[in-house]
Amino acid sequence: MTRRSVMTKALAAISAIAMLGTVAACGGSSETTTTEDGKPILKILVVKNTNTDKIANMQWAKDLETEAGVKIEWQEVTDDQWGQQKNPSMSGGEIADISLRAFSPDDAAQFPDLFEDLSDDMDKLPNVKKFFDEKPAAKKLVADPEGHIYNLPSSRGKAYSGSGQNMMINKAWLDKLGLKVPTTWDELETVLKAFKEKDPNGNGQADEIPMNIRALDTGGFGWYSPMLLLNSTGIVTGYNKGPSAQGIYVKDGEVKSYLVSDEYKEVIKYYNKLISEGLIPADWSTKQADAYYADQTNDGKTAKTGVIFGWSLADFGDLSDQYEAMPVPAAPGVSADKVVWDGSSNEFENFKLSIAAKTANKDAALKVANLLYSEKYSVQQFVSSFGVALTDDGNHTYTMDGDKIKQLKADNKLPSFADRLAGWIPDEVTIKGDYNADDIQEVNKANEEQRTHFDPVKDYMPDYVRPDATDATTISNNNTQIMNTAIQKTAQWMAEGGIDGEWDAYVKQLESLGLNDNVKLWQKWYDTYTK
Repeated sequence: MTRRSVMTKALAAISAIAMLGTVAACGGSSETTTTEDGKPILKILVVKNTNTDKIANMQWAKDLETEAGVKIEWQEVTDDQWGQQKNPSMSGGEIADISLRAFSPDDAAQFPDLFEDLSDDMDKLPNVKKFFDEKPAAKKLVADPEGHIYNLPSSRGKAYSGSGQNMMINKAWLDKLGLKVPTTWDELETVLKAFKEKDPNGNGQADEIPMNIRALDTGGFGWYSPMLLLNSTGIVTGYNKGPSAQGIYVKDGEVKSYLVSDEYKEVIKYYNKLISEGLIPADWSTKQADAYYADQTNDGKTAKTGVIFGWSLADFGDLSDQYEAMPVPAAPGVSADKVVWDGSSNEFENFKLSIAAKTANKDAALKVANLLYSEKYSVQQFVSSFGVALTDDGNHTYTMDGDKIKQLKADNKLPSFADRLAGWIPDEVTIKGDYNADDIQEVNKANEEQRTHFDPVKDYMPDYVRPDATDATTISNNNTQIMNTAIQKTAQWMAEGGIDGEWDAYVKQLESLGLNDNVKLWQKWYDTYTK
């Protein structure tokens, strides 16, 4: 090791200790490991939403502590706080006994010595073992090629197995204008022109937004990206997670980058046409998220927006009855049976629970982890403690008080982790009144056919494919410049045109920044995990 690398590591450790603050103080190396009456003390870090109540106020958390026979010291941080603290905590070698929604398999690949290899502990995690037996896809999300498991995934149930990415249209406007749901890009353009010119909301003002799209992010393409239109061309996106956000896709087992594809170019040119015709707001690329979402609900009485990509009809608030989900329309020259839809799944997440390798109370930590993955604690983590906004009706059936949950959430008193649960909702569980599940299932119906048009392994990068730490670093470093360049040019071309004259130089530039290297590395790991 060089003197420079030694100094770098030393400085990183010093920085970690300085920045870590309360996280280090609550790490797994506490000198006091039991209470006076002999109960193991566990420090549990939770990265939670700002609308969530204090965990100490949640009855299920108190019950968990009692049933496990432990004393839990909860440490709560927000996403922003954890974004500043995570790297220092790992670099400093100090993490909590149990961490919830804090570390991913990529983190564990970089710092494997920090985390307990849970593949060695399945005899003490029977609920997790059953989860993996019944949902092998969940295990694939967290197991590395050697079978090590440093993080546990979660499942919020089969009701959430759809992508959560949906194209939705104002059906009331279509009916008023005597139009049908568009099935091609040409038909979509015709519909959008009618939305612009024929006052479909009936207020006598030219205030309609025919199609509203989100601004691009230099970090990549993610939730509700305008580039979901790539599915119109037959390229399957996966915008919930994974390398699709940086342009990677798979076709017939071959990894490629759509950032330099003819299909990507075609989507950009189509958007430029819609923007130039005033069918998409001129300020789309600079509009803040709050303003963008406000367009969808408007004043709650008069609809303002015609077409969006979003989560569900709930995005439209009190106007939701006017909208419906639609299959993505076909690009020119693409037959209906070749049009696909985003292959992501909302059912699983891969970064929900990890245990510190050096925790002083390993058996107690495993006991708590196993309880969290039991049905009774999973549903309470997801919805609410029993008796607050959730009742246990028996026979794996529960009833959720949706109105109360909405009110508690609005008051920043949500009595659960919601989608951040570290648990598993088995298929036999029914949660009545889960309005999010009801909403997403309703809109997913529009995508069911198109999601059968591709092979989930040969034509999609499976969510469980992950490069090792070395290759992940190379890919990430390359992506910084690749995505900065690609997003800047994409936004420019969408707004101003000119893509044909600059395309070849753009392709060469991305290739010079390591795009082909990234494709080769992803092909290597795709083959490792799938063949």
